[in-house]
Amino acid sequence: MTLHEVISGIFPQAFSLLPMRLDSPEARVMLLTIGRQESRFVFHRQVEGPARGFWQFEQGGGVKGVLMYPSTAALIREVCEARQVQCNVPAVYRAIEHDDVLACCMARLLLWTDPGKLPDVDDVDGAWDYYVRTWRPGKPHRDTWAGFHAEARAALEI
Repeated sequence: MTLHEVISGIFPQAFSLLPMRLDSPEARVMLLTIGRQESRFVFHRQVEGPARGFWQFEQGGGVKGVLMYPSTAALIREVCEARQVQCNVPAVYRAIEHDDVLACCMARLLLWTDPGKLPDVDDVDGAWDYYVRTWRPGKPHRDTWAGFHAEARAALEI
């Protein structure tokens, strides 16, 4: 999937299910960059791993975290209802492999769990730090981040 397909297809549906305050250029840059970093927007299932969806969520950390975190629990219940998915860890985990809109909402809500402000759209290093802090990737690849961040900004015409 191209970044433009994410921007024109997934984002409108996902952001329509979330409070308006969660949609911003900063959030969009982060979501595009993380999606490229995690799955290249190619893999819905991690190669040789347990993560699912373009943003590569695992059951125990990401999925459970968004479902249980005080600032996101009620929001994800509403999203699950709209997407006709039971709001529990196994059901959401299974669904995000095939439901890109739900996966995007999960990713945006995981970013929301961080108390810090989202990095400015041109802050590559701040975006990397935010990503590492919220996603806690097992094998982070810093060498690809800046290029993906630049691609996201270009796709969004920022």
